[in-house]
Amino acid sequence: MKDTIVGQLLMLLIASSAAQSVVSSTPGNETDRLSLLEFKKAILLDPQQALASWNESTHLCDWEGVTCRSKDPRRVVSFDLANRGLVGKISPWLGNLTFLRNLALPTNGLTGQIPWSLGNLRRLQTLYLSNNTLQGSIPSLTNCSNLKVVWLNNNGLTGEVPADFPPNIQELQISANSIGGTIPSSLANITTLKKISFAFNRFHGNIPDEFVKLDRLEILYVGSNQLVGRFPPAILNLSSLTGLQLNTNMLSGEIPSNLGNSLPNLQKLSLALNFFHGQIPHSIVNASDLRVLDISSNNFTGVVPSSIGRLYKLVKFSIQINELQAHNKQEWGFVSSLANCTELEVLSLARNHLEGQVPSSLSNLSIHLQHLYLGQNQLAGSFPSGIAELPNLIILGLDYNQFTGVVPQWLGASKNLQKLSLATNSFTGNIPSALSNLSQLTELLLDTNQFTGNIPTSLGHLQSLATLSLSNNNLHGRVPEGIFRIPTIAQIGLSSNNLHGHLPAEVGKAKQLWILLLSSNKLSGDIPGTLGDCESLEDIELDNNIFNGSIPSSFGNLFGLKVLNLSYNNLTGLIPDYLGNLQLLEQLDVSFNHLEGKVPVHGIFKNATATHIDGNQGLCGGAADLHLPACSVVSSNSPKHKLHVVLKAAIPLACMLVFAMVVFVSFQWRKNHMRRSTRLSSLSFDSKFPKVSYKDLARATDGFSVSNLIGKGRYSSVYRGEILQQENVAAIKVFCLETRGAQKSFIAECCALRNVRHRNLVRILTACSSIDSSGNDFKALVYEFMPKGDLHNLLYSTEDNRDSSKLSYISLAQRLSLVVDISDAVAYLHHNNHGSIVHCDLKPNNILLDNDMVAHVGDFGLARLQVYPESSSSGDPTSISSFAIRGTIGYVAPEYGGGGQVSTAADVYSFGVILLEIFIRRSPTDDMFKDGLSIAKYAQINFPNKMLQIVDPQLAQELYLLQEAPVADDSAVNCLLSVLDVGLCCTKSSPSERISMDEVASKLHRIRDTSHIYGRLRGT
Repeated sequence: MKDTIVGQLLMLLIASSAAQSVVSSTPGNETDRLSLLEFKKAILLDPQQALASWNESTHLCDWEGVTCRSKDPRRVVSFDLANRGLVGKISPWLGNLTFLRNLALPTNGLTGQIPWSLGNLRRLQTLYLSNNTLQGSIPSLTNCSNLKVVWLNNNGLTGEVPADFPPNIQELQISANSIGGTIPSSLANITTLKKISFAFNRFHGNIPDEFVKLDRLEILYVGSNQLVGRFPPAILNLSSLTGLQLNTNMLSGEIPSNLGNSLPNLQKLSLALNFFHGQIPHSIVNASDLRVLDISSNNFTGVVPSSIGRLYKLVKFSIQINELQAHNKQEWGFVSSLANCTELEVLSLARNHLEGQVPSSLSNLSIHLQHLYLGQNQLAGSFPSGIAELPNLIILGLDYNQFTGVVPQWLGASKNLQKLSLATNSFTGNIPSALSNLSQLTELLLDTNQFTGNIPTSLGHLQSLATLSLSNNNLHGRVPEGIFRIPTIAQIGLSSNNLHGHLPAEVGKAKQLWILLLSSNKLSGDIPGTLGDCESLEDIELDNNIFNGSIPSSFGNLFGLKVLNLSYNNLTGLIPDYLGNLQLLEQLDVSFNHLEGKVPVHGIFKNATATHIDGNQGLCGGAADLHLPACSVVSSNSPKHKLHVVLKAAIPLACMLVFAMVVFVSFQWRKNHMRRSTRLSSLSFDSKFPKVSYKDLARATDGFSVSNLIGKGRYSSVYRGEILQQENVAAIKVFCLETRGAQKSFIAECCALRNVRHRNLVRILTACSSIDSSGNDFKALVYEFMPKGDLHNLLYSTEDNRDSSKLSYISLAQRLSLVVDISDAVAYLHHNNHGSIVHCDLKPNNILLDNDMVAHVGDFGLARLQVYPESSSSGDPTSISSFAIRGTIGYVAPEYGGGGQVSTAADVYSFGVILLEIFIRRSPTDDMFKDGLSIAKYAQINFPNKMLQIVDPQLAQELYLLQEAPVADDSAVNCLLSVLDVGLCCTKSSPSERISMDEVASKLHRIRDTSHIYGRLRGT
């Protein structure tokens, strides 16, 4: 708003109130007073009453946050209301405070745009608007010729950086916004710049060469953007730099060998999560003021310079997730050198090629060391004794190594330990009872070892413990009552042990508990009703035990419950109706128990993909999608009921025999070139679904219109259609019978799907074998419609097909869920039938997704049924059939190229390729895979230390953010490595070396369960 207009308005206001005595202002600062009152009007919430003093009885220069100059007229020179919790918008009237030098409104709840009128404040020197939720673009501040400091970080600003900042700017902070474009080269003209902070935005390109002119620059933070290219050469001329962050970009190449000589004043250097390679430059030790050196998550090779200890001021040294090696005493020499770093607090050597025993010189490290990460190497031998000399350790990570022997009792003397991770080693013996002396411990991760004996009851003394993970060991005995009395306990994982006895009723005392994993033990008795007192619970997994009795009614109190797995127990009684009232419940599995009666029809029970009730013979009713028999009013003890049970068991067998006869006759008919004058109008797969004719399907698809075509394959086309009788949308697969092999594909799919049912298989609704309007053969299958399309579409489709950077975001948790779903389906096909069904064409196009992103395997046109022959001497069903091989290039197992027979092992190979593809996000037919290089070999040669360089960049970014948290977290990285290792086990070149799908599914479930223990993948 222009000063002339404001002046005219003010003259009218002053004239109308000339008779009144106003103490809050004088004629010279009335503009300021009115401008500030307009600011107050725009504030919707003032929780600290910061603006309470802004009234007529108080002079504006005494208003809170307002400072005026001492001489008349007393104009406002500073306006500071930092961290007051103000909610509202910034009034453009502030642009009328023409004498303002300092404007500070950081750490509030301000929204809307930054007023362009602030660009008129010629005297403004400092502008602090950070830590709000401001939006829009950065206004032009060219006219603020005296401006020196601009802090706009931690907002929601968009657009690009203006190219016309004032010439005297010294600090420019716009980190943590959504600003894109390239970094303007015009900033190099502001030679007064000392600090540039552009981290956590969307900048692309590289650091402009013109930055070589910024000889006063001390801070350059451009991490977490999309910068590309090699190490910016202009930086080497900025000898005044004390802080340089280039982390989390896509920079590559080698680090200049003279880096330390060119930047001798560096105090902080972060190059993490890029694609740098080569050796660590020895000159780095010449930057002797370095306090933080983080080059993690790159591709550095060689050894750590033994002179690294010359950086005696180091506080943090992280080289994790590289390919650095140490095989002998000389290469381990850097540890001895680090003894000179007497201020060292964080040391991370995780995920490299460090081998053998940890050197004893570890004991000489700084007594100030708080974080020590040695996980995911090839370290061996007994527990490192040097750790006993590090009294101030807060976090100790030795996970994913090859340590053996017992965990020493003296570890209990590390009184400051808060997180201890020894997971995935080969530690043996009992869990040391001395660990109960670690009174500050919040996380105890001992899973996946070979611990034996009982769980120490003294662990109940750890009154700060939040996470206890002991899964996948050989522990036995009872679950200690004391762990449930820990007031902070939130996550308990005891799965896959040999625990027995009852689950203690004391579980109800764990009021903060939100994850309880007790799967795969030998727990028995009733599920305690007190579990319903743990009202914070989100995940309860008690499957694969021998619990009996009914599902406790107290579970109705668990309003935050998301996952409930009670499968594979001996539970009896009804499925409680109240479970349908739990609005947050996402997964319910009560399969394979002895439940009976009517299944509820509301809440989660309406979602057939989220409700698993298989293996309970006495259930009836429920939602139509569950396909249960209607409930009968006949008494369960009556002869009629008993007859019903017998018939219920006999009918499926009779149907199988009838169907086998139909298939046999069909083959004979084709073989003898017979032609029937009339045809079966429909082949219904379930009496619950109506018969459909050609006419019905033509109507449903608008005459098989191209507009309803959603997919096309070798033998068929798939249409979207609305089946009126079923009142829902279906996918109608119409076979092109003119194509050779289409008839066989139809029969193969019928055979494969006639008697199978699994939550991760695409559900067939019915089939149609009829004649079309021209009198020709017509065959179609009707499937449940999958609204999210197929996995290939999820992985590779973009809003703009020309811009591959806009691929849809898929979190680590979602990817893990997808591979678990697929593995469950294929394991069911291979291992849960009277014979094995071999899919023969597993690929992303044949994996469909429902609204909840649950994966369903479909397209069984090439499937083959294998029967386990009694005469087989080997008992191996993987080499029975010898049908011609027809799969998809890239996913077909290598033995098929040599004429190998149909086998479940080939499906395992295809699944492994899909798993790798999901996490790497490259198709196995990508141009890079040639000359003998496959996606499996590509993963193998990069596993484990280079995996973050080849996985989907979205995934690498997610993992880096977890590791950069205030307390670094490697559990998600561990999860990724474990999953990819399963993929490599599936893609072995020899079929005999591959694991079975049953084992694959089991491993992936275990990985997912462990991930839930850590709680890092939830809600992603």
